[in-house]
Amino acid sequence: MKKLRGVLFIVIAAFSIFVLAGCGSQSSEKTVKVGIMASDEPIWKPIQKKLKKQNIDLKLVTFNDYNQPNQALEQGELDINAFQHIYFLNNWNKAHNADLVPIGKTFIAPLRVYSTKISSIKDLKDGDKVTLPNDATNEGRALELLESAGLIELNKASLPTVKDITKYNTKIKVTPLDAAQTAHSLNDATAAIVNNTIAADAKLPAKEDIYTEKITKKSKRWVNVIATTKKNKDNATYKKIVKAYQTESNAKNLKKIYKDTTLPAWNMKF
Repeated sequence: MKKLRGVLFIVIAAFSIFVLAGCGSQSSEKTVKVGIMASDEPIWKPIQKKLKKQNIDLKLVTFNDYNQPNQALEQGELDINAFQHIYFLNNWNKAHNADLVPIGKTFIAPLRVYSTKISSIKDLKDGDKVTLPNDATNEGRALELLESAGLIELNKASLPTVKDITKYNTKIKVTPLDAAQTAHSLNDATAAIVNNTIAADAKLPAKEDIYTEKITKKSKRWVNVIATTKKNKDNATYKKIVKAYQTESNAKNLKKIYKDTTLPAWNMKF
């Protein structure tokens, strides 16, 4: 009987060690919550799978409103987020007295001009209607695009509005409207300036645009980033996530998901 008890003790002890080892392995896995736009989920799914092999459990928290991910990050509901460009981040910090910081570049999405009526932006003539997004950031970018195409002239506002148009070289009818409606406006407008997510959702291929926003030194502010709080900017786990994002395979996936309307920005020089 004593011998049997001894055997049972050894078996139980061995099992306990196995269970504890298993628990130790589980506890070493790091959970990181990243806030993203719902439309970016197909980009992050393969990255999530890759990071699992590195003992990082990446939780994707999706949003449909640009105002929420930074607030959630600031309040500690997220660890990082990836949805905004540098200009948006800087403005949000100023408006909310916050200290969110970029820790890695993701992509840049040039605005594009589409038309079902003309084949070149040079074909626009007096009286033609051109629609563009009416949110502050994209409206400013769209107006600068029209200026770069030689259609209008602007004053030196850091981010112009329609009121900052000083001259129409071609008397087009500039019509701001909700960004989500720009692609649909092609039914009655001569041309529409459309951002990447709207173009992808509307299945407007980049190769069929009639003009693309030029990438210059000023474009650096439109680079999208992965962001976190200032106190966590050197977090080693977050750096691994940035590294997992900035790969050749993800560059290909970005182009595939967004129909060539989005360009990887981590190696881009300005």
